[in-house]
Amino acid sequence: MSLHPAVEEITARIVERSRPTRAAYLDLIARERDSGVDRPLLSCGNLAHGFAAAGEDKAAIRGGKAMNIGIVTAYNDMLSAHQPYGRYPDQMKLYAREVGATAQVAGGVPAMCDGVTQGQRGMELSLFSRDTIALSTVVALSHGMFEGAALLGICDKIVPGLLIGALRFGHLPTILVPAGPMPSGLANKEKQRVRQLYAEGKVGRAELLEAEAASYHGAGTCTFYGTANSNQMMMEVMGLHIPGAAFVNPGTKLRQELTRAAVHRISEIGWDGNDYRPLGLCVDEKAIVNAAVGLLATGGSTNHAIHLPAIARAAGIVIDWEDLDKLSAAVPLIARVYPNGSGDVNHFQAAGGMAYAIATLLDAGLLHRDIMTVGGQDLADYAREPRLQDDILVWEDAPAASLDETMLRPASNPFQPDGGMRLVQGNLGRAVFKTSAVDPSRWTIEAPARVFSDQDDVLKAYKAGELERDVVVVVRFQGPRANGMPELHKLTPPLGVLQDKGFRVALVTDGRMSGASGKVPAAIHLSPEALGGGPVAKLRDGDIVRLSAEHGTLDALVDAAEWAAREDASAPPPASGTGRELFAFMRHGADEAEKGASAMLAAAGL
Repeated sequence: MSLHPAVEEITARIVERSRPTRAAYLDLIARERDSGVDRPLLSCGNLAHGFAAAGEDKAAIRGGKAMNIGIVTAYNDMLSAHQPYGRYPDQMKLYAREVGATAQVAGGVPAMCDGVTQGQRGMELSLFSRDTIALSTVVALSHGMFEGAALLGICDKIVPGLLIGALRFGHLPTILVPAGPMPSGLANKEKQRVRQLYAEGKVGRAELLEAEAASYHGAGTCTFYGTANSNQMMMEVMGLHIPGAAFVNPGTKLRQELTRAAVHRISEIGWDGNDYRPLGLCVDEKAIVNAAVGLLATGGSTNHAIHLPAIARAAGIVIDWEDLDKLSAAVPLIARVYPNGSGDVNHFQAAGGMAYAIATLLDAGLLHRDIMTVGGQDLADYAREPRLQDDILVWEDAPAASLDETMLRPASNPFQPDGGMRLVQGNLGRAVFKTSAVDPSRWTIEAPARVFSDQDDVLKAYKAGELERDVVVVVRFQGPRANGMPELHKLTPPLGVLQDKGFRVALVTDGRMSGASGKVPAAIHLSPEALGGGPVAKLRDGDIVRLSAEHGTLDALVDAAEWAAREDASAPPPASGTGRELFAFMRHGADEAEKGASAMLAAAGL
């Protein structure tokens, strides 16, 4: 089918807007390919350091005749999604030798777990961990020892950080290698029920911990459709995985064979062969649009309204929230995965998964088929499912129909006609509203504001009964420059309780919500942020705030003259402890959320 006119138009706008920066980026990777640092240019001392501990691969690396793959790993065994990576490097070295290549661990990157730090001090480091990961990836690949790269990462800031860093080495063929989701545990609706009972004081901590432990119970990615699993979806629709790799469970033979295929494939797409596929050419304007379409069509994480512009910038591509808003109007919602539905990513996978999702979106003309992928001729190869046939990895066409239409539907019969991520704007600034999990009766909320500068104060007010009314809860000074833009996910249960009591409730914040944000209407990533003159700093308790996804508006209903005359509220003092003071330079240099909230990219002039 021909490309949908809205997708075609928005892609053309992005191409035109990005013309100078994309040209500069392509020039960079061409120069790096032709005259950058690589093994033939290293001195004997440089090279000897590089292969000194390479064991049986030493001769091959020294000889320089075979591709050497740099593995950048986010392994740690505290983070369930990344625990399986512990054994990957040794396995991947064996897989590389099978095709006459070699592999070395180029470096490690930090991988913090937002599930552990949610609502804690460490969450204020979370967003800037993405820049730290990108910088660590650059350090790992800077040695000039590698002709290809394998990126081992899954979760929230980790995949964007790996990709941003690797794009500065965009002349290298690069594949992202996932490890898969943990098997399903406690049903998500039951987990949500227990959380709300705890927020109401009807069950204790022991019952809550038991429910959480039954949900997050083993190795692998958390199974709800948050930022981590949205990452994996985007890597598929961008063609940066081996096809079908996203949602295969850890510890299975199929998972192992997909990793083997990734290593073999990197060796095939190097610059010495006839099928050179550098990362910087794979990540083009069409691939970025595909990522946005996939995000909208599957109800993915709002965090990618920040991460996707940052990834694009690293490749010389400029997108904004208006692009996402216009795409959302054209892209139907075809998946309902918790928190937007009852089933998790394992149920999504069983219903047809990414193969079916890509197939139906291609059929509707909503994805660019003609992109350079790492694992096939074009994106149509990703509309196929991996299978083992006599222990050999093969691919089969996606199911002709969804195997569970409560989870996954064709684009011709979606759950709703739009993708559910709206730009709202007005005299309070610009923000993102994810409608896909919110009942349409709550897409417009008008109520008095209750203004806070700390999420813990919201919880205190809730417990004191001060929010038992129609209310727009405003949590400001949570932007990247103020405190690192933490997620405020722990506010979801109490606000959900208020909503269930029949009150008209919304959240407005210059902070983030988790990719697991759910049924409470929320205007998030509010920009410009309160610190430094954002208009939300003028807001006072009792001001009437109107948030409307239908009309795309976010306004304080205050007389214009009075509004203009108001002084900004004072920001809380900078926090210290848990290392937060060491990230001050990132806070001070960060740009706005719509550009990606990155100090690193801003300082680099990208």
